[in-house]
Amino acid sequence: MANLKFAFRRLFKTPFVTIVAILSLALGIGANAAIFSLVNEVLLARLPVPEPDRLVNLSAPGPKPGSQSCGTAGNCSEVFSYAMYRDLDKIQTVFTGIALHVGFGANVAFSGQTESVRGMFVSGNYFRVLGLTPALGRLLDANDDRVTGEAHVAVLDHAYWQKRFGENPAVLNQTMIVNGQPMTIVGVAPRGFDGTTLGIKPAVFVPVTMKEVLQSGWKGLSRRQTYWAYLFARLRPGVSIEQARASLNAQYHAIVNDVEAPLQKGMSDQTMAKFRAKPILVESGKQGQSNVRGEARTPLNLLLGVTALVLVIACANIANLLLARAAARANEMAIRLSIGANRRQLVVQLLVESLVLAVLGGLAGLVVAHWTLNFIASLLPAEDVVAFRFGLDPAVLAFAAAVTLGTGILFGLFPALHSTRPDLASTLKGIAGQPSGARGAARFRTVLATAQIALSLMLLVAAGLFTKSLFNVSRVDLGVKIDNVITFGVSPKLNGYGFDRAMTFFKRLEDELAAVPGVTGVTASLVPLLAGDNWGNDVSVQGFTCGPDTDCNSRFNEVGPGYFRTLGVPLIAGREFTSADEGKSRRVVIVNEAFLQKFGLGRDAVGKLIGERGGKLDTEIVGIVQNAKYSEVKDKIPPLYFRPYRQDDNMGSLSFYVRSSLPLDQTLAAVRPAVARLDPNLPVEDLRSMPQQVRDNVFFDRFMTLLSAAFASLATLLAAIGLYGVLAYTVAQRTREIGLRMALGAAPGRVRGMVLRQVGWMTLVGGIIGLAAAVAVGRAARSLFYQLEWYDPSALAAGVVLLSGVALLAGFIPAHRASRIDPMTALRYE
Repeated sequence: MANLKFAFRRLFKTPFVTIVAILSLALGIGANAAIFSLVNEVLLARLPVPEPDRLVNLSAPGPKPGSQSCGTAGNCSEVFSYAMYRDLDKIQTVFTGIALHVGFGANVAFSGQTESVRGMFVSGNYFRVLGLTPALGRLLDANDDRVTGEAHVAVLDHAYWQKRFGENPAVLNQTMIVNGQPMTIVGVAPRGFDGTTLGIKPAVFVPVTMKEVLQSGWKGLSRRQTYWAYLFARLRPGVSIEQARASLNAQYHAIVNDVEAPLQKGMSDQTMAKFRAKPILVESGKQGQSNVRGEARTPLNLLLGVTALVLVIACANIANLLLARAAARANEMAIRLSIGANRRQLVVQLLVESLVLAVLGGLAGLVVAHWTLNFIASLLPAEDVVAFRFGLDPAVLAFAAAVTLGTGILFGLFPALHSTRPDLASTLKGIAGQPSGARGAARFRTVLATAQIALSLMLLVAAGLFTKSLFNVSRVDLGVKIDNVITFGVSPKLNGYGFDRAMTFFKRLEDELAAVPGVTGVTASLVPLLAGDNWGNDVSVQGFTCGPDTDCNSRFNEVGPGYFRTLGVPLIAGREFTSADEGKSRRVVIVNEAFLQKFGLGRDAVGKLIGERGGKLDTEIVGIVQNAKYSEVKDKIPPLYFRPYRQDDNMGSLSFYVRSSLPLDQTLAAVRPAVARLDPNLPVEDLRSMPQQVRDNVFFDRFMTLLSAAFASLATLLAAIGLYGVLAYTVAQRTREIGLRMALGAAPGRVRGMVLRQVGWMTLVGGIIGLAAAVAVGRAARSLFYQLEWYDPSALAAGVVLLSGVALLAGFIPAHRASRIDPMTALRYE
């Protein structure tokens, strides 16, 4: 306790220096805690279920002829047909059960209020396999998925129950409307459990046997060639993953060869061999299933490394500060040692001072971490903010505490050891007021400052690479004109609308929006533009031979009249869709240039025929449009054909686009009232401007650029402070020497040059090391850059110039101060 009181007295004897040190540590520790919060949420956290290590994920890579549907839970190599799920669950012997899940969009109505949420179709044994117990009522069980379309029951997510129903237990056994169907609320999931797919936070869990009912028009439960279900399982006690993999593969191959292989038509011998030999993979499922981890692993690890370097730079600054203090306290240490204090006591005292400084910085760092997480949340699309937790949970607090203690020891140990071994005789006689080993300490401070320069340059170059990559992304030609366009979605089918009623609604909504003052164009599409969605079909094309192993797939969209005119996509030949392209009229499509190229069609393709899913040639090409981006800003434009959505007899949801001469905020404000006039219970989904849609599409590039630039700037500022401190202290220690030089005739300019030469050498050495490190980092992160080489000369040059300027500025102030030293005052300086 005495050491602690003494530490506080010593620290607050120089409040300005202490506050600067605390702020430096707060920025470093806070940045690390914030990024670790993301790393823990995305890469490290296990499912909050009993014994998560016994969970395994199943996947089925290999040929999947037929229809495939995949999403956030994983890519299309991981999905199974429902029939295969039932077969595997029935015959397997190594698991307590195999469970199924897949997300879906839901319109949920209760007490006259409807909202658009995420739902999860799950098997009846889903919660049992996870080992969960309800917070209220009961969870789904095997009786809820025995018969297709009969189990009108739902379980609420705990967080949704809190938000929507105020944790009211009276909701149990009440009826809510999900996608137009009455569903009885039978229970609430346990607190803290938000499903098994990172990136999807379901509000309701529904039996999978209700999928065809809640998604009207979809028929896939009985089709073995429709792949869409994600599977996981729990190992029986004593069974290893290797044993489960061997056992399940034998059973899987029997089903594939005896049941599924005979169903395949038109498959080549080579593909059939691959189909029969395809394996089923069994891998750890303790973190659930999500493709978010694979996409985020490299950038998050990179950011965590960047923040660690920022903290190292901050620690170097504090170490330099403590070394300077140690020189000032040399007499104190010598006196205490001479009167009987042992070295261990002094080292402990100095380490306590360092730890107090670190703890104060760590506490302030929690505030910085909170601000940083809020800033990160502001960069993400709204749906991602809802799906992830942005907070300082116990794991993050433990990490922050460990980092705080580690940094306290890291920056305090060397100064403590160095300052407690003075030459007592020299120090007590006051020779130059310095302890022995001052040269060693000076060299150590110089090494620290040089290392700070190297690390800062590495981070500046990395930030420059990300900035240039984002610049390249911003210059991509989208092929569409998005200025003054807003977009939103509506799904009347999820509110129980039939086809005719939905079509009538869409037409009335188009008219309602067109009547808004300032609106110059209204159109719609089935697949939202630049929203990350990809819909595709195999097609047959007049004059193109599609063999067994030929890629005959094309992306498609269904759009409204005036789609290309409203979005500014040039028509090359033929015509646009009109209001006459509806119902039973002649089936027509419009194709893009990439479609012409893939299927060998010339510019005279208008009038030729295509067919979908290998069917007959019954659809006429009536127009050709210029290539335009479809799903992703950065992806290559795919072959694409467009159909009129009014010719789809199963249309139930659309994304609308409204072009207006009014400011975007006024157009956005007009949408909800327009929809409410037609149906006040129909939620408006994803209302935003098209420029915002594009920003959300490339949010990862903005995220990495802004964070890397922010952390690089912080590192450079800390390095500049460290460099300034080293030079200022050096000038102070050499005051008598400089005064003597000036008394003997040295000009002020020569003195400035002497100090700036030291800056130059430190910058040169640090720059060479930093450039080598920057090239290595750029090469490791090259997959994150868009149309950019990892050794980009302009980014390297910009980093060198910027850091050189900062170093020169940091060194000029001490150099200028040295040139103004009065020789007579300096010769009397102690």
